[in-house]
Amino acid sequence: MRQRDKDHLSRRHFLRSAACAQLGYAGLVNALSQMRLFTAAANAQSNPGDYKALVCLFLFGGNDSNNTLIPFNGTHRNRYQNARGILSIPSSDLARIYPDNDGNTWGLHPSCTGMASLFNAGKLAVVQNVGTLAYPVTDRAEYLSGNVPLPPQLFSHSDQQIQWQSSVPDKPYETGWGGRLADLVDAGYNADGTVSMSISLTGINSFQVGREVIQYVVDKNGATSLWGYGPAANRYQNALNPDGSYINNWAGNRLRRYEEIMNYSHANLQEEAYSQVIRRARDYEGTVGEALSLADASGVDFDANFAPAQTNLGDQLKMIAKLIAGREASGNRRQVYFCSVGGYDTHATQLPNHANLMDELSTGLKSFQDTIDALGVSDNVLLFESSDFTRTLTPNGNDPNSSGSDHGWGGHQIVMGGPVKGKNLYGHFPNLSPGGSDDAGGTRGRWIPSTSVDQYASVIDSNAMETIFPNLGRFDNPFSVASANLDFLHLG
Repeated sequence: MRQRDKDHLSRRHFLRSAACAQLGYAGLVNALSQMRLFTAAANAQSNPGDYKALVCLFLFGGNDSNNTLIPFNGTHRNRYQNARGILSIPSSDLARIYPDNDGNTWGLHPSCTGMASLFNAGKLAVVQNVGTLAYPVTDRAEYLSGNVPLPPQLFSHSDQQIQWQSSVPDKPYETGWGGRLADLVDAGYNADGTVSMSISLTGINSFQVGREVIQYVVDKNGATSLWGYGPAANRYQNALNPDGSYINNWAGNRLRRYEEIMNYSHANLQEEAYSQVIRRARDYEGTVGEALSLADASGVDFDANFAPAQTNLGDQLKMIAKLIAGREASGNRRQVYFCSVGGYDTHATQLPNHANLMDELSTGLKSFQDTIDALGVSDNVLLFESSDFTRTLTPNGNDPNSSGSDHGWGGHQIVMGGPVKGKNLYGHFPNLSPGGSDDAGGTRGRWIPSTSVDQYASVIDSNAMETIFPNLGRFDNPFSVASANLDFLHLG
């Protein structure tokens, strides 16, 4: 792991000043955006045959990543143990990981044995100290100076969740970066698609909101069928004949009348929009049902693979794996999935609660990656994790059985899959000294992010970066500036 390169501070100050002053920079970025948009669209049209899936896993509540990635020994370990106090986890209990990291050694939470095995096998990596930023904040002194614009409502759950999912903290929310990505590439890669490029397992979310592509929600069982007509895999049984004609019975007559109503053209725009939503949902339901049938015929035993992960997260990832297995039904060559779990706001009883959360996370990720491997598409699927923020390094009480930690800022994130250059740590580990150079404001250990959401996310998707990540030019380029230390994917 490379340390932060102080030689690039002057460059970062210049970029910040230029952006703040609006010295033609916005116009330049806009021009570059249009050029990249045109190039990306042309490339998409010329190479539609491959398949790529991006999976966003959001941990709502603020994961305590200080107890996800933990120093095993050395200076970092001493600082961790001194400041973490009653929330510290002994080195002997850690799930060991073995990166080539300048002689420092590390471990994951004891419940993360599955994640540790993926890390050591080169299928998982950790990107350190990522958080929402409007502009680079070099250190504590610069934070306290008030000279650098900060994301609004830094320690607010709802604000930080939206800012993470939009990547634009200093403007009113309009779209998510996953939605902007879908808007950019959907027409080129998914011209023959029969389901939305954006599929969510946990309801409507901010990440997948776009201007063109509308997210589609399924649950752990697949699509929600029209009431009274059974599961999507047996679409409208007892209502349709094999040739698609209506059966002359109560179910068939009801379906025919319903479809006649839905096929009306409405002069009222709201009524017409509602009918379009219903028609689209029914079409998507058929595609999802067909995909699940293809998954059942794939030869992969999903139930066995996910037997260790019979949890809310495991069920979501299992459904995503099935939809990937049945991808030919959709006609899409690019797909974005969103899944999430809550419960990470660990202000109290953190040690047992966080252990359960880490077990759910680890078993879910291990089962998912094993299933993707079994399907033979590991190189085509990338999963990345996000969360509101990490938590304070110092505890909020003196009783290990009841105390927890409070809202922090920069935290460590997981990336997993065949595209990942695994078995390594990326970005920069903070100086674990409350009140030190990396602490924002007080003495609780709220880490100033050394990597912005824009930088982290732009590595995950490098197409038309200025279009999807309009603030990216304010930060070190993760693709050309060595100090960024974000070369965590095999791009191509």
